[in-house]
Amino acid sequence: MISIVDDDQPFRESMRKLVMLLGYTVEAFPSAADFLASHLLAETSCLIADVNMPGMTGFELHSHLLDAGHAIPTILITAYPDEVARDRALKNGVIYYLSKPLDDNHLERCLRSALQPDTPIEDNS
Repeated sequence: MISIVDDDQPFRESMRKLVMLLGYTVEAFPSAADFLASHLLAETSCLIADVNMPGMTGFELHSHLLDAGHAIPTILITAYPDEVARDRALKNGVIYYLSKPLDDNHLERCLRSALQPDTPIEDNS
């Protein structure tokens, strides 16, 4: 189960369709709060979350999950890439920090690597 958390409805829906076409079971949520309240939290094998969301950012969601004992492989995505934020995210255990627009093939490699950690890809950005 891949969970997608993004407040941008068109992007969230296109991302859900893309990940489904890649062969994964997918659920999409409009906010971190909706994801955290979901019964699917325990079933999530990988999380794709937007960095900039109202309420709780992708960074805050990742930290909250770790603090709660949910070490879900997390891919953060952003329309506003920032090297300092990227370095901080990776240092705190985010596995990939990707910039929008996403390259479909790169995302597929990132997902495969997230779900099979023994097969890393070249770059985590």
